Amino acid sequence: MVKYFLGQSVLRSSWGQVFPAFWEHYSKHVLTEDIVHREVTSDQKLLSRRLLTKTNRMPRWAERLFPANVAHSVYILEDSTVDPQNQTMTTFTWNINRARLMVVEERCVYRVNSGNSGWTEIRREAWVSSSLFGVSRAVQEFALGRFKSNVAKTMKDFEYILAKLQAKEVKEKAKEMALAAPEKAKDLASKAATKKQKQQQQQQQQFV
Repeated sequence: MVKYFLGQSVLRSSWGQVFPAFWEHYSKHVLTEDIVHREVTSDQKLLSRRLLTKTNRMPRWAERLFPANVAHSVYILEDSTVDPQNQTMTTFTWNINRARLMVVEERCVYRVNSGNSGWTEIRREAWVSSSLFGVSRAVQEFALGRFKSNVAKTMKDFEYILAKLQAKEVKEKAKEMALAAPEKAKDLASKAATKKQKQQQQQQQQFV
């Protein structure tokens, strides 16, 4: 038996902003991150595989079955495909340890929101399974509840990163405008002086 989850979220940021933010959105529960493989295909898609180590405690009764380092952290593989032409990003993740206890697989598709092109929608699917005899249902219920909680935290992290990136972008634009202001003022003054000079020349010609 497999527990299935389907959900959809919306980020009020464009796909072009969400795509770079994705690589930064993981929070403190991510301990390590390693890029195993990355390539750009002939049709300009970016393929990546990352190995992530996350803190994710087991149920207390299950901690006795595993070493402490395994009970308190989980190793996850993440495959992602970024298609800039169609503005989609698809990720698929699954745990590679604790498989005897449970397997959680997740597939996310990030695309431009159909109702607002400046927003990004995320379609999220998850499959939770357990082969632990006698308690598989309890394990699945626990894992699904934990998964939903983690989704909520991940979205908050994502929104925080997006807000930081947008604030940085506004600050950089303001800095550029401030640096360009003297030149712009000088240019306007020069144009005004030239215009005034032409007007004076025209007035002089009228009296000649």
